[in-house]
Amino acid sequence: MSDRPARGAVPSPNIWRHTTTYELENHAADPDGRLWAAMEDRVSWHGRTVLDLGCGTGFHLSRFAATAAAVIGVEPHPGLVRLALRRTRGLAGVDVRLGTAQEVPLPAASVDVVHARWAYFFGPGCEPGLAELDRVVRRGGTALIIDNDGSRSTFGAWFRRGYPHLPAPAEIERFWSERGWTRTPVDMGWRFESRADLEAVVRIEFKRDVAEEILRHHDGLEVDYAVNLWSRDY
Repeated sequence: MSDRPARGAVPSPNIWRHTTTYELENHAADPDGRLWAAMEDRVSWHGRTVLDLGCGTGFHLSRFAATAAAVIGVEPHPGLVRLALRRTRGLAGVDVRLGTAQEVPLPAASVDVVHARWAYFFGPGCEPGLAELDRVVRRGGTALIIDNDGSRSTFGAWFRRGYPHLPAPAEIERFWSERGWTRTPVDMGWRFESRADLEAVVRIEFKRDVAEEILRHHDGLEVDYAVNLWSRDY
């Protein structure tokens, strides 16, 4: 496998450049399982084919593989693909492929459930990826997209401060609603094992000046963190 990212890949500044630190973030996210519960309330993947778009190092693949018939991870960064393959070695029914949300390397009508978490689908501009979901999801299937809720929570305030150029939360909500997606707000939370871990993750998510301001004013190991679970049936 070449070290060149898949054609059309959109670089991810956190996991692409700080893979080990992003692993700490994955472990800290959703400590009480609220997001997973919301996903499971929305759709069952038991005995079905799951596509994890932007699977990164494959952190979530084993969770799906516990009950799914087949799990396919698609990731545009070759180094992360290799890590995901290593991580899922020996897991039956798990496949990891190089590709993008705009050009999913799968045939039409081949998956039942799509999971995309903080990967590509951030509202306006993701229409090519949405067209690919229309192509690869079987009728009766469901797509789940998780993104930050910038309208509330401590992390939401940090996010608005750190990324003022992004569309306003109301604009993002309108984008999804007009396309037939349903919003489920989830108070997911972050909980870290050490202050050093929290500080390291904050510093890969925000520019230096914003990160240092955040860390000066936030104590402890936990952060209230709200996300939106967007879902659509096909």
